Amino acid sequence: MDNETTAAGAEQFRPVFRSYVAVGDSFTEGMCDELLPDGHYRGWADRVAAALAAERPGEEFRYANLAVRGKLIGQIHREQIADAAAMGGELVTLAGGLNDVLRPGCDIEQVERLLGAAAETLLAGGAGEGTVVMFTSTDPTRRLAGSARLLPAILRMKGYVEGLAKQHPRLRVVDLFSAPCFDDRRLWDEDRLHLSPEGHRRVAAAVLEALGRPAGFDWRAPLPPAAPRGRAERIRADLHWLRLHLGPWLGRRLTGRSSGDGRPPKRAELLPYES
Repeated sequence: MDNETTAAGAEQFRPVFRSYVAVGDSFTEGMCDELLPDGHYRGWADRVAAALAAERPGEEFRYANLAVRGKLIGQIHREQIADAAAMGGELVTLAGGLNDVLRPGCDIEQVERLLGAAAETLLAGGAGEGTVVMFTSTDPTRRLAGSARLLPAILRMKGYVEGLAKQHPRLRVVDLFSAPCFDDRRLWDEDRLHLSPEGHRRVAAAVLEALGRPAGFDWRAPLPPAAPRGRAERIRADLHWLRLHLGPWLGRRLTGRSSGDGRPPKRAELLPYES
């Protein structure tokens, strides 16, 4: 899906939304964006909600975010989708499956089945007139050593999501895979898995563009060149990452735990949004 095709399609697709429901995992929860006064991360979904609410000054705009970090697609399907569909949001964003892909032995066919079933349920939710936005993953091989094993599954998911969009005119796809700006480490937190504030800002702009909103900036544009890092600095960063991030992640995998265990969604109800 090239940028010109995406932009042309978006220009023909500019509904005004009165409600928005976000479902997914840490990507949608907003991990590693700036912290809000209530202790939650802001995240790209909150940024999208703020932009859509600003289109309706003096009118009510409602927003729910059911996403919880660490969730697999089966958990998202089981714990979030029915509730999201029942809310009848005029806009729903759905992101999931990458946590499954990160685990050895991922059943990619099952991931696709559950992702497709979730999309179908959300498209039929409410009065069956809402818009659903889905995503293609960024390409980890361009920035993470040892991630080549993930690429076949990521490409399959990309093709699957784009195929769903061809079947459903109310389903839009945000193509992050084809945006080289996400190769830049500055768009990622130091854990190398979650977006930085700048990464969240760009994903929010990409979602709004997919919904036909005029771009406030070119979210695909590269950042200014970064100062080169010496070998010693790179080694220190890698050791820091191994100790503080990769080690604990592997520990949770080995013990069957998740960073989202027992954690409630940050906005479990579809309530008026206040920036």
